[in-house]
Amino acid sequence: MRHALSLPPFGGLSDPSALVDIAVAAEANGWDGVFVWDHLLRPIEQATQIADPWIMMSAIAAATTRVRIGPMVTPVARRRPLKLAREIATLDLLSKGRLIMGLGLGVDSGGELTRTDEELDPKVRGEMLDEGIEILDHLLRGDHVVHEGRHYKMDGITLAPTGAQTPRVPFWLAARGANLTPLKRAARFEGLCPTVITPERFGEIVDYIGGLRGTLDGFEFALMTTPDHHFDEYEKRGATWAIHEMQPSQSAAQVMGIVTTALG
Repeated sequence: MRHALSLPPFGGLSDPSALVDIAVAAEANGWDGVFVWDHLLRPIEQATQIADPWIMMSAIAAATTRVRIGPMVTPVARRRPLKLAREIATLDLLSKGRLIMGLGLGVDSGGELTRTDEELDPKVRGEMLDEGIEILDHLLRGDHVVHEGRHYKMDGITLAPTGAQTPRVPFWLAARGANLTPLKRAARFEGLCPTVITPERFGEIVDYIGGLRGTLDGFEFALMTTPDHHFDEYEKRGATWAIHEMQPSQSAAQVMGIVTTALG
């Protein structure tokens, strides 16, 4: 099982230098990935200082050489697919092929949908996610994209460059709760990123996706968890990544302490 950090670029971790220092230390201490929360607003009681996750990821990419990086997760419904595709391709080139794209519906816990007049209906955001992923998939493969959908239009666009990885950057889809739709969506791509669930339920999800795909070869199961969680039962049931989620209440010094000791 591989181990990654999930860092909220809020509060003390909104300082780019502090976040980069943590990423460099993570690489030196055997971590396999450094992922960043993709939010624009958070509840006031959680964070008022918020840095841009994409600039943070670029700084991490420039300061490291081995760890995988990426947003966990980016809500496609509040992005424009062409702009997002350009960012993905450029960051994958900068990192020399280390980018993993976490994609999902997004949440409104900080008001980043309601306070900016974004789509609130989760069903509609699901439609936007599916349509947006289809466009991203084709753009990042270098296809000539002509698309007229309910939410997006592409009038003959070919993306270049498309990134360092072939056929494109891997997509991991987020999932929470008992809804099967996110699992069916994830089975079409390269990975699933569920929130913490019981080992038994996790095993059922692995079996379900295996049945949909016919094979689990090349598919990643990245469990969102905490550093004090026990991973053995999940690994036995098919987990390939443990993503250790840091909290906005933690200082840079506290996170650095976890980074330098948790895998020792």
